[in-house]
Amino acid sequence: MKLYNDYNSYLRSKYGCKVYRIGLDAGFSCPNRDGTKGTGGCIYCNEDASRASYADPKDPVKKQLRDRIGYLKKSKGAWKFIAYFQAFTNTYAPLDKLKAIYDNVLLFKEVVGLSIGTRPDAIDRDKLRLVSSYKDRYEVWVEYGLQSIHDKTLNTINRGHDFKDFLAAFKLAKEFDIPVCAHVILGLPGETRDDMIATSKKISELKIGGVKIHLLHILKGSALEKLYNEGKSRVLDQDEYVELVCDFLENLSKDIIIQRLTGEGPSDMHIAPLWALDKINTINKIGETLKKRGSFQGANVIS
Repeated sequence: MKLYNDYNSYLRSKYGCKVYRIGLDAGFSCPNRDGTKGTGGCIYCNEDASRASYADPKDPVKKQLRDRIGYLKKSKGAWKFIAYFQAFTNTYAPLDKLKAIYDNVLLFKEVVGLSIGTRPDAIDRDKLRLVSSYKDRYEVWVEYGLQSIHDKTLNTINRGHDFKDFLAAFKLAKEFDIPVCAHVILGLPGETRDDMIATSKKISELKIGGVKIHLLHILKGSALEKLYNEGKSRVLDQDEYVELVCDFLENLSKDIIIQRLTGEGPSDMHIAPLWALDKINTINKIGETLKKRGSFQGANVIS
């Protein structure tokens, strides 16, 4: 029995091989950092930890893609890739600039997918029309940072938008038939298990295409680091997190693609929890726990 609908299996079934994602830094800013929405960013954010460790923001996107494709071909025998615009808010620019940046993927025949990470308050119909224009050539996703459906939580973490903004952005993406991956963080300050499961149930109800589940972790230089050091915020232990992820998965429709089960910061910036640095161990424990329960993704969802 398949325990959950994982992204790697989905891509392998579609393309006949493992497809590697390449995280890119195209030099975008964030409206929650440049003063449009705020200047401090979300409380868990460290500016230098927002990009893939191998992505050099000084390099043009073309060079980032070329170098990473070459490395993965040589080291992994890879031959198909997804260009993932990862760092910061990747729709936060005028249309002509966005097109010039996204068009870099057209230069590489090995790229089969385009995934664009952004905020739901940095989207409009024209930008999604542009994103949609790549669908005839690529597997296209737009990734929205949701984090929680609860406005009280979004305010606590200084997110700079509310759940209605996410719903509006999701509706726009549906107009263009662009699948959405929602990012969610478990363990946010003040959230109970019921709050987190309510987020899972709402994602399932909306029939969102994919989910990335993240663990709240403490990064050097973030506003959350100060709260953590003062004892005003805590992190989950591994058993708590594993149980929560399993609960979360049980309340997600089996059709939703799970693109991530946990996350960690760069080792030189990651303060806590230290167990999160062993990602494979955590993923294995999630699978073991589902097996012990005799459970699976969607177990609590009524068709």
